[in-house]
Amino acid sequence: MEKIHLQPESLFGYFLKISEIPRGSKNEAQISAYLQNFGKELGYETIADEVGNVLIKKPASPGFENRKTIILQGHMDMVCDKRPDVQHDFTKDPITTWVDGEWLKAQGTTLGADNGIGVAAAMAILADRNLQHGPINCLFTIDEETGLTGAEALAPELLQGDILVNLDSEDEGEMFIGCAGGVCNYAEFKHMWTSVGGNMFFMKVDINALTGGHSGDDINKNRANANKLLCRFLARVAAKYEFYLCDITGGSLHNAIPRDASAVFAIPAAEKENVRVDFNIFAAEVQDEYSVTEPTMRFTLQSTDPVARAIDPKVTDKLLRAVCAVFNGVFAMSQDVPGLVETSSNLASIKRVSDSVIMVTTSQRSSIESARDFVSDSVRAAFELAGAKVTTKGKYPGWKPNMKSAILKVACETYKQLFGEEAKIKAIHAGLECGLFLEKAPHLDMISFGPTMRGVHSPDERLHIASTERWWRHLLLLLENAPAK
Repeated sequence: MEKIHLQPESLFGYFLKISEIPRGSKNEAQISAYLQNFGKELGYETIADEVGNVLIKKPASPGFENRKTIILQGHMDMVCDKRPDVQHDFTKDPITTWVDGEWLKAQGTTLGADNGIGVAAAMAILADRNLQHGPINCLFTIDEETGLTGAEALAPELLQGDILVNLDSEDEGEMFIGCAGGVCNYAEFKHMWTSVGGNMFFMKVDINALTGGHSGDDINKNRANANKLLCRFLARVAAKYEFYLCDITGGSLHNAIPRDASAVFAIPAAEKENVRVDFNIFAAEVQDEYSVTEPTMRFTLQSTDPVARAIDPKVTDKLLRAVCAVFNGVFAMSQDVPGLVETSSNLASIKRVSDSVIMVTTSQRSSIESARDFVSDSVRAAFELAGAKVTTKGKYPGWKPNMKSAILKVACETYKQLFGEEAKIKAIHAGLECGLFLEKAPHLDMISFGPTMRGVHSPDERLHIASTERWWRHLLLLLENAPAK
């Protein structure tokens, strides 16, 4: 297949190799072991900590011993998401890749270029004995996508270096020098069951095929949230008719804008046609609201088999009202960086976690710690007022930009040298591990850059091939021009 001819061959070769290894978040044992063996087979000092983070040290090329030590860093885990009609077991099945014009994609699943391409780049640099560079420490962390727990558990001793280059950004030609911190709120709605009365008609509503995307990078793109839309419709029905909610589910990951949501409910049989009319009106309204950003949005309402029980109506009312009321989207824009989202919240998922508990998961982000905590507290308050038990956890710091960074200066100069144009300096409204690294090693000089990707954290994830080659060339020239000690 044409993918074997992708250039640079070594970089894509390693990416395709690790795509064969299961590496979903919290399932990194195999990829961690693979990387450890990789380093040892090359003859380099290789260290693995208790949680599975891996550090491989490559000595400087002859004549480059006086350069500052650079830590090349990427995370080995990937987001595991697939289309509903795709059969794929992320715990054992390899990612199937294919080339679609200018893009590398996967067959109905996430591609894992976030951050597999960063891991592959570090591997290719470790394996190439002909490159010119100072001392390099390649750091591969676990579980970035579901809480940054690898970076959080990392011992400061594994951050021995002067400069850290994070390989986990998604727009070639953009140098990132700051990121948002974040936190998650988990709201538990505990309920009793009630029997469904007679002469009731059971219906299943599905909202599918939304664009979704990354809850940080894409939160300002006016994409619909499947959970919000579902509860908006259900609350409208519950306000007009006798209503029983039998089941509800939506979304999957705390850091992804939910693409799909569904519910089973019962209404009086005599009202079923009225509900269908209400649904058609609702679908038309929403499709008009999101006509630009959600062209593939799909609404389905159909009859379904009766069930004997439903969620306590009082809890149903509080759950639906809370989800409708709680803030979702951009909370504030940065006053310092034009176009940068400062603070946001994502209503990520609604899941049954036990026979009597429904969990609503939300995530909040901000480049300002106090603003992050404020929007988190606001979300928590809304759910607590509805009677939910709320747990807040997973808090991580942001990364404050440093415009005087020495490695930023090198990155911008080498980019212009290669391509005759200025690199863009940016901050990102997403959680990078850099904030945690800086907290552990405040002396680090850091930047983050990567090739162009789109649709990250969704089955639409794709990697731009030409930008990957440009990024690779830039990375090598940056290493060759690393600052002296």
